[in-house]
Amino acid sequence: MAKPTTVHVCSACGHETPRWAGQCPGCNEWNTLVEEPRITASKGRSSRAGASKAASPARAPVKLGEVKAEDHRRLPTGIGELDNVLGGGLVPGSLVLIGGAPGIGKSTLTTMALANMCGAGRKTLYVSAEESAAQIRLRAQRLGGSALEIPVIAETDLGTVLATLEAERPEVVVVDSVQTIASDEMTSAAGSVAQVREVADAIMRVAKAQQTAVLLVGHVTKEGALAGPRVLEHLVDAVLQFEGERERTYRTVRAIKNRFGSTNEAGVFEMRDNGLVEVLDPSARFVAEATRAPGSVVLCAMEGSRPLLVEVQALVNPSELEQPRRVVAGIDRNRLALVLAVLGRHAGIGLGNADVFVNVVGGVRVDEPGADLAVALAVASAAKSTALGNGQPLGCFGELGLTGELRSVGHADRRIAEAQKFGLAQVIEPTRHAVIRRAVGAALG
Repeated sequence: MAKPTTVHVCSACGHETPRWAGQCPGCNEWNTLVEEPRITASKGRSSRAGASKAASPARAPVKLGEVKAEDHRRLPTGIGELDNVLGGGLVPGSLVLIGGAPGIGKSTLTTMALANMCGAGRKTLYVSAEESAAQIRLRAQRLGGSALEIPVIAETDLGTVLATLEAERPEVVVVDSVQTIASDEMTSAAGSVAQVREVADAIMRVAKAQQTAVLLVGHVTKEGALAGPRVLEHLVDAVLQFEGERERTYRTVRAIKNRFGSTNEAGVFEMRDNGLVEVLDPSARFVAEATRAPGSVVLCAMEGSRPLLVEVQALVNPSELEQPRRVVAGIDRNRLALVLAVLGRHAGIGLGNADVFVNVVGGVRVDEPGADLAVALAVASAAKSTALGNGQPLGCFGELGLTGELRSVGHADRRIAEAQKFGLAQVIEPTRHAVIRRAVGAALG
């Protein structure tokens, strides 16, 4: 019986199976198996693998206390917000994956970083597999500075890219994007699980050997997750998520994974005609734009180690539908359902027959539980058509428990200090108001 010429590969974990199934046997994800041509290893490779397995000597383990700790030398990108997220700059030989929606500004950010490093005397290279050199020049002219001094190649063949890296030996290279480069040794199309895995692995080997810092630009799926196999995220040293909406000016860069730094940092940028501009004090802009109208409250949030003040708005309107709508932007929809249930049970504000809309102004996304109280107060204010704090600036933070209690969150002193710094004299927080009913009563006066 002839062997099948195709194999089904999971786009999430890379597991291979000869037959299609609704659920991946490797990671239990649904509808992730994609049919691809079978790739067979050469006889030479298999024989070498068997020989090395048989002849490989055992290695003596070393105690961790006897291992010399390496002090990683950093290459600053010249963009303070990006350097903070990276932990101080790029580490030579590291791979950093930057993902984000189309048009969010990934290419602009990486071009700005290369321009700064090129101006500082670093040897750089821009590998573009999506745009021509002429298109990249147009973006570089808009950015100004040393952007026009960046060496660039427009190439989609992996062999040519690797040969260029070995010949030029740059200190920093940008590959835009990893899903559009393909190897001729594989029959599958560019962007497939096998191709992405092979391209990333080949670039990693060259980067480690030459101590070249690599910035890989990656695509995202319609759900917002990084496209390609999960093995890609495990392979790289850092994964940065570029968030925001193209229609809005603010962008946020977060570290999902970082082997050389913390994952608690975030950088805020503003998109302008001349590129991305660092927002060094975003709280001042968000507080100044707050409306103070019914349904508006200022959340004292934490973006990593940085306190951030953002406006949370809510709109409550009688519903004409049998199933009222729950629409959110910037927070988790399930958290809104929890907050509405607690408001109805423990604060006497039932919204079962009303449409509820909640939005974090400015395109910022807040994932911490400390936003529960802000959502609750904004919804209560909108339902009662009463401005919070008698028209005075009002800030809040706190986690909401299912029994109606307010739970404390981290860095409370820093949140309060940030609120007072920008004129928020009244702050509703868990230590002063133990339950949601008291917090709503104090906020509504």
